[in-house]
Amino acid sequence: MGMTLTEKVMARNSGRESVSPGEIVEAAVNVAMLHDVGTPGVQEPLKALGVSTIPSALEVVIIQDHFVPAPTVKAAENIKLTQEYGERMGIENYYGVGRGGICHQVMPEKGHVRPGEIIIGTDSHTTTYGAFGALGTGVGVTDMAIVLGLGKLWLRVPGTVRVEITGVLGPAVSAKDVALMLLKEFGEDGLLYDSVELVGPAIDSLSMDSRMCLCDMAVEMGAKFAVVPPDEKTRRYLQGRTRKPFSEFHSDPDARFERSFQFDVSNLKPLVAIPHSPSNVEELDRIGSVSIDQAFLVSCTNGRLEDLRIAAGILKGKKVHPRVRLIVAPASRDVYLQALDEGLIRTFVEAEGTVTPPTCGACVGGHLGLLASGEVCISSSNRNFRGRMGSKDAAVYLASPATVAASALAGKIVPACRAKRRGAGRDPREVLS
Repeated sequence: MGMTLTEKVMARNSGRESVSPGEIVEAAVNVAMLHDVGTPGVQEPLKALGVSTIPSALEVVIIQDHFVPAPTVKAAENIKLTQEYGERMGIENYYGVGRGGICHQVMPEKGHVRPGEIIIGTDSHTTTYGAFGALGTGVGVTDMAIVLGLGKLWLRVPGTVRVEITGVLGPAVSAKDVALMLLKEFGEDGLLYDSVELVGPAIDSLSMDSRMCLCDMAVEMGAKFAVVPPDEKTRRYLQGRTRKPFSEFHSDPDARFERSFQFDVSNLKPLVAIPHSPSNVEELDRIGSVSIDQAFLVSCTNGRLEDLRIAAGILKGKKVHPRVRLIVAPASRDVYLQALDEGLIRTFVEAEGTVTPPTCGACVGGHLGLLASGEVCISSSNRNFRGRMGSKDAAVYLASPATVAASALAGKIVPACRAKRRGAGRDPREVLS
């Protein structure tokens, strides 16, 4: 019996010829990622375990992204502690304020994500790295302390669920809509501790930015890992970003999958997750007229260059609705610089949007865009739990960058296709009103 991609990586990293779902293995970890929340939290477990050195084979990356620039004294203390730990341990891959960005963009961007590796992070959306054929998953601070001390971790081999996506996405539909479609299908726990392998012509056609969006959202379905088999697009992205050799793995023709699904996205319409769950998904046309106070284009899900280009294309030459605050946070310093070069930042500012530094910011309820009681936000982020972005009495809707941009113009939640059809030669404030 053959093995799946996930099983092959776990077998290789545990020094075994083969593994099966349900087995507990002691797997070598290739990369450990910590941020300005996880690093302070891991200090006590490290002390309790007596960990004072890091295994030489373990690549450690620290990225300040959650509460940066520091909005409170407590956040400033955490950033200081994070920096001191990085200096004390001699960690070379350290990305402080202004030098990196959101961890799940910086990691692949700087070549710390490679096919066939196991990457453990102190963040639930570490599943993002599966876009490159790697196994990424988030853990708590105790498990991370073990990784930092031993360079390995106990893991249960998950079953693999094969999800084949066929068809061609329509012009107003993106990977975010595919992710929301899967959330509607599987719910919050339909892939609990599974490794979801995303394959098919529609997946092959996606950019690396879009594949990262899909894998990022997989944890919202309960997935342990999400993987896209590496291909030529993967190799092109990594060229010049990493000098380390890597091994590509693919599922065997006779591999055993726990379950298999097929979805044709040819007729998929723009979707939206309504409060207060990412799996509470409806077709955008069916939610009625929902006025908004804020449009949020940001996060490890949809703050990449591809997303900013899409949004800027809709906003160019127009202004957001006078009632709406548009907040844009490029996912990284590199994305910000490229967006500057392409004139995207100027487009957002001329549209009367606010562009913030790369940060998780309001997505984690930190700062730079929190919501007041009774306010409504349309966001390209990954979670819309009650109180997630501010007041527990606020409402957050999740959608694609195109829908977010179009809604910012309209002052209410609308599909991007309407923004493209209307508005030429008119007062931008009247568009879609």
